[in-house]
Amino acid sequence: MKILVTGATGLVGQQLLPLLAAAGHDINVLTRDPKTAVARLPVRCRRYKWDPALLEPPKEALEGVDAVINLAGENIAARWTDSKKAELERSRVLSTHQLVKAMEDMEARPRVFVSCSGIGYYGDRKSLELDESVSGGNGVLADVCKKWEAEALKAESLGVRTVVLRIATVLGTDGGALKFMLPAFRMCVGGRVGSGRQWMSWIHVRDLARLMLHAVETESLRGPVNATSPEPVTNAEFTRTLAKAVHRPAFLPMPAFLLKLVVGEMSGVLLDSQKAVPKKAEACGFRFDYPELEGTLVNLCDVHTHALRMEQWVPQPLNTMFEFYSDAKNLEVLTPPFLNFQVLGQSTRQMEEGTRINYRLQLYGIPFRWQSVIMDWKSGRRFSDIQVVGPYWLWHHTHEFIEQDGGTLIRDCAIYRVPLWTLGELLIYPVVRRDLEKIFAFRWQKTCDLFGE
Repeated sequence: MKILVTGATGLVGQQLLPLLAAAGHDINVLTRDPKTAVARLPVRCRRYKWDPALLEPPKEALEGVDAVINLAGENIAARWTDSKKAELERSRVLSTHQLVKAMEDMEARPRVFVSCSGIGYYGDRKSLELDESVSGGNGVLADVCKKWEAEALKAESLGVRTVVLRIATVLGTDGGALKFMLPAFRMCVGGRVGSGRQWMSWIHVRDLARLMLHAVETESLRGPVNATSPEPVTNAEFTRTLAKAVHRPAFLPMPAFLLKLVVGEMSGVLLDSQKAVPKKAEACGFRFDYPELEGTLVNLCDVHTHALRMEQWVPQPLNTMFEFYSDAKNLEVLTPPFLNFQVLGQSTRQMEEGTRINYRLQLYGIPFRWQSVIMDWKSGRRFSDIQVVGPYWLWHHTHEFIEQDGGTLIRDCAIYRVPLWTLGELLIYPVVRRDLEKIFAFRWQKTCDLFGE
C-alpha cells in the first residue's frame, strides 16, 4: 500500500515509519520543512511541504494513496493561554479538515483514514471504566477532541473507512510523558500528583505504532478506538512503579493547587481521572507487547542512550558510495562549517577493521579532539566508527550500504549518550539533538549535491 503520514517527525512517527517500511508499504510524508525533516525520518520516504494552517495538502502527495495516517497536532505540554488553546484546536481540527477536504476532491480516494484524538475526549470521569461507547465529557481537551473527531469522521461519508484513535499517555524514550517525569524521579524529586487517586491510562509508544498499522490493515475496525494499554492504574500506583524502575524514592508529591498555579488549565491533563480500556482494539485481534506497567517502565527506564536514524537513496553504484564514505578525508566535505571539522590523520593508509582516525572540531567556541576506531568492517557493505576520545560518553555510528532500485540506499544509525547523567539529559541533550539533526541534514543535502537525489 501507499500510505501518507502527517506529523511523522515526532515520537510516534519515528516508531511508526519503520513498521510501515518493514511491512512493505510505500510512504509519503507531509511536513512543514522537508529539508530539515530528513534527520528525523528514520526510513526512506517521499517528503512534501505542507503547512496545515494555510494550505490544503499538495495533490501529488495524495496521488495513488491507499491510506492516510494523521499524527499532526501541537504539543499540549505548556501553560494554556488563550492563544495556546486556540493553537491546540487549530493544529488538530483544521489540519484534519484540510485532509478530508482534499480527499473529497480526489477521483480515487484512500481506502482508510486513521486519525488521532485523545482520551481527554472523556473528561474527568472518576473511576468509571471508559470504553468506546461512553459519551464525551467536559473541559478544554474534551471539546477539542469532539471537534477533532467530528472532522475526521466526515471521511466516512466519502466512502473512506475511518478509525479515530483516542490516545492515552504515551510512554517512550526521547519524548512523551517520560521526557518530563524521568529526570525528576532520577533526581529524587518525583512524586504523586494531587491525591494520586485519579486513574491514568497509558500506552507504550511501540504498541501505539503497532495499533496504527493494525488499524490500516484490519478492514473490520472503524470509528473511535481507545489506544490504551489494557491495565490502567492510579497516579499513585504509577508513581510507585516508576520510582521502583529507576531505583529511587518518590516522596515529593505535587499538590493540586500548586500544579494549577504553575500550569493553569493544563493541570487537568494530570489531575483528571480517565480509566480507559481498549475494548475495540482487543476485540479485533490486537495484542499488546507491553500490556502491564512495571515491565513497560523497566524496559524504558533501562535505556540510557539516544538514537538518530536516517536513510538516503542515491542513483549511484554501491561501490562508488562505499568508497566515498570510507575515505576519512571526505568527512570534511560532509560536515557543516560551524563545526570547523578537520581530519588530522589515521593509523592505516586505507580504512579497515581497527583503523584509528584523529579529528579536530569546535563546538560553541570550545575545541575538542576526537579519535574513533573502525569496527564491524564489511567491505562494500558496512562499517562503524566508535568514539575513543571525544565529547560523548558513548558514540557508535554505523554506516550501511544496500544495493537498491538501480542505486544505493545509505543507512545511518548513530547511538550516543551525553555526559553528566541526568543533568546532561536536562541541559546538554536538547542542544546535542538539535545540532545532530543539523549535521545529518547537511550530510544528506551534500550527498544529494554530489551524487543526485
